[in-house]
Amino acid sequence: MKAPTEYQTIYHDGQPAFVLVPVADFERVRPLLERRSVRDAIPQAVVEAHVLHDMPLIRAWREYLGLTQEDVAQRACMQQPALARLERGDSTPRKATLTKLAKAMGLSVEQLAE
Repeated sequence: MKAPTEYQTIYHDGQPAFVLVPVADFERVRPLLERRSVRDAIPQAVVEAHVLHDMPLIRAWREYLGLTQEDVAQRACMQQPALARLERGDSTPRKATLTKLAKAMGLSVEQLAE
């Protein structure tokens, strides 16, 4: 029987900051970390804003990322009032618009699609 591995935890200001693991263990979990579904996950705060507070995903993501409407509109090459309409749910974005918004916020289109 293989003895359990003891992982070393490194603390910073009294809080766990890092865990050192053997390379073999890391290589075993690495494919899970690199899976698309993990990279395209939606944080709990975004889900709660969308589901519990009926906030459109575009706005929930923008606020989660700490961006202003002007920031996102500028990055997506669109007008701020158009983004405001999308965030209020007054209109449904086209695929091309979702693609521009996703790129502007560093997300995948799937993360913005409702």
